[in-house]
Amino acid sequence: MSSSDKLSLTVSGLIVTNQAGQPLWSTPQFNSDISAMQLSETGNLVLVDAGNNTLWESFAHPTDTIVMGQRIPTGKSLQSAVTDEDMSVGDYRLEVTDRDVVLQWNKMNYWELSMDPKAVRNSNKAVSLMAMNGTGLYLPASDNSTVVQVDLKGSSSFRSGKFGPDGRFSIVRPPQTQSDKWEVEFAGPFEDCDLPLNCKEIGLCRRKPLGGICSCLPDFSYQNNGDCMPVNRSLSLPSPCTAARYGSQLNSSISYLKFGPGMDYFANNFKEPVKNNVTLLVCQDLCSQNCSCLGFFHEISSGSCYLLENHLGSFILADHNKDRFGYIKVLVGSSNINQKRNLSVAALVLLPLTGFLILVVFVIIAILWLRKKRLSKTKTIRLGRSNSSSSAELEMISIPGLPRRFAYEELAAATENFKTQIGRGGFGTVYRGTLSDKAVVAVKKITSLGIQGKNEFCTEISIIGNIHHVNLVRLKGFCAQGRQRLLVLEYMNRGSLGSILFGNGPVLEWQERLEIAIGTARGLAYLHSGCEHRIIHCDVKPENILLNDNLQVKISDFGLSKLLNLEQSFLFTTMRGTRGYLAPEWITSSSISDKADVHSYGLVLLEIVRGRKNCSMQTWSHCTKTSSSEGNAPSSSPPDTEDRLIYFPLFALEMHQQRRYLELADPRLEGRVTSEEVEKIALCRVHEDPALRPSMAHVVGMLEGGLSLGEPRPESLNFLRFYGQRFIEESRMEGSNELMDFGLYPDINAISNSAAGVSYNPMSYISSQQLSGPR
Repeated sequence: MSSSDKLSLTVSGLIVTNQAGQPLWSTPQFNSDISAMQLSETGNLVLVDAGNNTLWESFAHPTDTIVMGQRIPTGKSLQSAVTDEDMSVGDYRLEVTDRDVVLQWNKMNYWELSMDPKAVRNSNKAVSLMAMNGTGLYLPASDNSTVVQVDLKGSSSFRSGKFGPDGRFSIVRPPQTQSDKWEVEFAGPFEDCDLPLNCKEIGLCRRKPLGGICSCLPDFSYQNNGDCMPVNRSLSLPSPCTAARYGSQLNSSISYLKFGPGMDYFANNFKEPVKNNVTLLVCQDLCSQNCSCLGFFHEISSGSCYLLENHLGSFILADHNKDRFGYIKVLVGSSNINQKRNLSVAALVLLPLTGFLILVVFVIIAILWLRKKRLSKTKTIRLGRSNSSSSAELEMISIPGLPRRFAYEELAAATENFKTQIGRGGFGTVYRGTLSDKAVVAVKKITSLGIQGKNEFCTEISIIGNIHHVNLVRLKGFCAQGRQRLLVLEYMNRGSLGSILFGNGPVLEWQERLEIAIGTARGLAYLHSGCEHRIIHCDVKPENILLNDNLQVKISDFGLSKLLNLEQSFLFTTMRGTRGYLAPEWITSSSISDKADVHSYGLVLLEIVRGRKNCSMQTWSHCTKTSSSEGNAPSSSPPDTEDRLIYFPLFALEMHQQRRYLELADPRLEGRVTSEEVEKIALCRVHEDPALRPSMAHVVGMLEGGLSLGEPRPESLNFLRFYGQRFIEESRMEGSNELMDFGLYPDINAISNSAAGVSYNPMSYISSQQLSGPR
């Protein structure tokens, strides 16, 4: 109602009219005339006849509010409004059943009163109604015994329960003073992430103490209107299922975008799976053949299949269900089915003219084809004269699903002729640029395009262009014009973790560091196990971990990585990576797997804890040179307070064996840190035997607290001891930036793990240049 609407009482009942006198609402017709309207102390509005018989009462027709003394019998419900301003009936419903009070969104349950921590179930009798009084909310049985109750603190002369437009049921009491606000005594559901649309359709809600943090599911991104849509613009979400559309979705036009594990749907806890003990393909077929199915979940361990039908809400980042994966149905191509049907009808109408039209079209196509062929031949000859054959070959590469292809002149203008350099790495330099649509991007200019450079470029545009994850830098476009090779990448305005962690700016708090570590682990886990092909990054280091203003983490520069089949592990033809982060496999010429990234990640994790480079000048005034009774390597830190070159992972191992974890944390945090678990996780990552290192998916679970921590094995950390001691010795010998060869102890290469049966090939000499690898 608006302020200009009018409520009138007549002998026929109540009627609401607008300013023009048009009726907006009225009570039903009665068999007798209305003689009076009464408002009780409880707030019940009653219409009575001349005999004082009740003809109509507001308590019998609840909308979105319940007050003390009002009773909602079984089978009745409250309906939410669309918004606080629009009082039309919304999509949420509070239903009183004979078992409980349930909240529904589009007929899907998402909350039950008895499941709330404040609720107590006293019996399994049938519920007869819902009522509220001065002490709480109650669901009594027909014999007045309480089935479920919610006791509220203190007694109050007035309380009201409001079913809000967001789908939350709240009980409030009036303020104690005029300046106070209404006190919320009960809210269900309490957590924002348990609301069906807290993060809109296909949004992902991450639980936080003061509310949920929203993002989109992997392979989806926000549009201008705030909705999550597929990153790949050739994919679209199915339109609502109708009888006209039923059966028109052919299996060939349906695809699915995968997400998880560790992600759940709000309705999964309130419904049974449609099938149990079925394979992923069977579950997928059930969804593909169901017009109303918009996605599904499949649980690997039980074979349970959950269908998401009719409407999609928000998803939840969960610590459980690590073997449950979700799939969102998408349609390949953006053609409209009704358009196709209309075109078919038009073709039937024009059937008598088809012969003539086909002939005309054939002639036109032939002319255009011949002309295109001549132009293509001329262009090929021109390219062959100006460039090498390898460049011409790369010019003709066609990669499906990639973002737009930029002209070199367009990127030169966007970067002001490559004016602002923001980074330099393998094979090229990165510049800041602004496209014509004002979007800020990072433009990577490939400057050393040998045979390997060409392979890197092809790998990056074929891999990054088809990988979309919240913790991976996204490719926006590329340029392959003449001999120019450029990549247009997502811009991260805070720069790299290395510049923030090791710079002179504000100190990262412990919780921020933990979030960065978790985000990095998620990105690597997706590369290792979430893609169609296993992808090894090969150069995990702080400089390749980028951040934005919200400290959102994205891994960059994984175009140098090697694709592996899920069942295979190949040797790289050239060593890759950065000195100080290399796994032992690189040095011993063993086969390289995703466990090499795990080792590098462990070393990065130690730098996150300390806030310094693993090998740097540091002061250890509190350290003593000790040797444990178990034969541990002596401490690398001197007994005095002078700055000395320290290899931090070796020192971290010694402090772990002595259980002195607080001495490892960044002193700038002043004790605001709980680093013991992170230190253990990091040391487990750098075991010399790859089989002893956990997968990145397990690392994510450990950091989030969902999986138990592993215990570092000192006997499998000999490479760390050896590398640390030789690193320091070599740096002292160098005295400058000149690189010198140093010998490896033969016994370090002969270390074997009897349990895993892994041995390393002996190598008598490895230079520091080999350790760094060709860049």
